[in-house]
Amino acid sequence: MFGKFAKRWQQTRLSPAQSNYKKNRFSIGTLYLMKKELDQTENTKLGRIPARGSFKKETIYSILDEAFICHVGFTVDGKTFVIPTSYGRIDDKLFIHGSSVSRMMKNLSKGIDICVAVTLVDGLVLARSVFHHSMNYRSVIIFGKVKLVESNEEKMNALEAFTEHIVKGRWDDSRIPNEKELNVTTVLSLEIDEASAKIRTGDPIDDAKDYELDYWAGVVPLKLEMAEPIDDAKLTEGITKPKYLFSQERFKKR
Repeated sequence: MFGKFAKRWQQTRLSPAQSNYKKNRFSIGTLYLMKKELDQTENTKLGRIPARGSFKKETIYSILDEAFICHVGFTVDGKTFVIPTSYGRIDDKLFIHGSSVSRMMKNLSKGIDICVAVTLVDGLVLARSVFHHSMNYRSVIIFGKVKLVESNEEKMNALEAFTEHIVKGRWDDSRIPNEKELNVTTVLSLEIDEASAKIRTGDPIDDAKDYELDYWAGVVPLKLEMAEPIDDAKLTEGITKPKYLFSQERFKKR
């Protein structure tokens, strides 16, 4: 039965941005998508240097789309955990996935409060004084409760988003999950409706009197680069590296 579903789904499936479950999100959902900026809450309001903050969805989404790893924070029975994991985004939802027996997935699926953090480091900021050393960065914090993704269609769309988030073009160049793999995989969705970004750019900011000191100061830029892909030792002879590996946008931005 699943084989027929998989074949039909692979032939007729829509992209994550056009999936069927999205088509039904009108009224409130559509109005939300039209909003360009998220509302501030007690959780997302920036206390220190609020000028570096942003609630623009475009800014938040661009950071989420460029990073690879998020850190999920949650508390269970008085103990707090922070777990790194991969993720994917479809419109205004963040998806995370893992083993169905994972402690994190079991606890999160109960609807507990969580916090998700993503950070990109763009440079080391070296000031004249140790006190004013810093980093240039782009970060996002999301608060909320996750929901369990139950339908196979939405699960497949989320798994496609995960795969395309890692390497764009890979989903159509790999075997899609089978029924057994779907059954042992838990997928959770988090609405991105309580979130903020914080960004630092530019030179170090020293005390006025320290600008006369004879110490070098400035920024050491950092960027993520892709090295030459390495063939699997068991790769079938004659299979070449796919062209999409060398056209990933996130490695061209900075």
